[in-house]
Amino acid sequence: MSVTKEADLTTAVLLYAVRCLAEGDQHALRAMNFGAKEVEALHALDLTDLYRVQRLRAHCLQVQLDRDVYWPLMAYLRRERASATLQRTLIQADAPFEMMQRLFGLSSRDYSRLRRLFGVPPAVGRPPEPDQDLSHKVWGAVREEVRAQMPGELSGEDYLEIAEKSSASLRAVWQLTQRWARDGE
Repeated sequence: MSVTKEADLTTAVLLYAVRCLAEGDQHALRAMNFGAKEVEALHALDLTDLYRVQRLRAHCLQVQLDRDVYWPLMAYLRRERASATLQRTLIQADAPFEMMQRLFGLSSRDYSRLRRLFGVPPAVGRPPEPDQDLSHKVWGAVREEVRAQMPGELSGEDYLEIAEKSSASLRAVWQLTQRWARDGE
């Protein structure tokens, strides 16, 4: 038996309605135009009824888009997608845990999981202390990148740009910028 898109929609809405009923969310049921008789019929549904819905080639719904909710939802999804992409890029560039925690609020468990997921080997020990030449390159890239910004205000994109311009690792860039921010340089 092939499942139709109409059946998928009806099943999803019925499951949502049953959940609203179980949670006592009468407001959501009323917003979907469920009256007392429809709620009574929901109470009578069983699992096999939901299976039977899969054979439907039509649906009993009037679906319309609420643009006032849709566009903020799309903007939120776009921001989350960009954030996930940036996290992946930073992790793959061996960003230190402290950076990921500060920029994205990642826990150590999430940080380790992402490193494993993206095939980044575990970091062992402290990174080597950047030498004077590398420090000057990073400082020049920081000044060029942020001009009047304080290092504490750098974004993930800024850190990547500084690392690229200075040919330094993200770990070195993070280490130096945090030291400069702490020391007030």
